[in-house]
Amino acid sequence: MQEKAKLIKQQKTLARFAKAMGHPTRIIILSFLAKQESCYFGEIHDELPIAKATVSQHLKELKDAGLIQGETQPPKVKYCINRKNWEIAKTCFADFFSDLKENKDCC
Repeated sequence: MQEKAKLIKQQKTLARFAKAMGHPTRIIILSFLAKQESCYFGEIHDELPIAKATVSQHLKELKDAGLIQGETQPPKVKYCINRKNWEIAKTCFADFFSDLKENKDCC
């Protein structure tokens, strides 16, 4: 029973990460942040041809999912990858994709 509960928890975690990553702008933000130690909101906004409010909304979604973290340094906010959750996401996605059975007779 514990194994089943663990699997369900991992599936929920995977779904949360996948939902947060389900927009091209968020993938761009994650790729940008993954290449930096950290950066400020303005640097992220400069990378994207969209309104500041839209960038903020995407950052909020990524932060709520735990993929990034932010630190307020008035008047700026600095963002970076949440390394602990990034590793969890990598493991969840790797486990998910490795579950594919080799079945050459599939439709």
